[in-house]
Amino acid sequence: MYDRILVPTDGSAETKQVVAHAAELAEAHGAELHAIYVVNSATFASLPMETSWEGVTDMLQDEGESALEDVREVTNRYDVSLTTHLVEGAPNKEIVRYAEQEGFDLIVMGTHGRGGIDRLLLGSVAERVVRASTVPVLTVRVEKDEVTPKAEATEKAKGSS
Repeated sequence: MYDRILVPTDGSAETKQVVAHAAELAEAHGAELHAIYVVNSATFASLPMETSWEGVTDMLQDEGESALEDVREVTNRYDVSLTTHLVEGAPNKEIVRYAEQEGFDLIVMGTHGRGGIDRLLLGSVAERVVRASTVPVLTVRVEKDEVTPKAEATEKAKGSS
């Protein structure tokens, strides 16, 4: 049913739950898993004019690489092929554009990211992606301190030995 799954990440701890869910789906369907981090270009608009663009760009890209490394760590527990992508732009627009252009079957994303509970039902980026995407979007409710399914099974196995 799914051959190519896209999971956006914002680097938040809660996103790891979403990545684990996407990895389980990819493993179950034998699908490719792709992770995307969008360097939010709107971040530049709020900076003082005297700020060095080069330094800010490097910092934001480093943050993105770190978030993608977190995705790699989570997916190492699953039998999936992972490809990562770092792009720049408005997160919701870039996620939709990338998913549609690259022919993904599914986008898996969390209901809340870094923005916290800025919407009652979905985070603002997730809500915008759901509204705009022609690719099906699976939203995963994220909870603070929730353990990922494979990690939970590993912890139970350790406890019983």
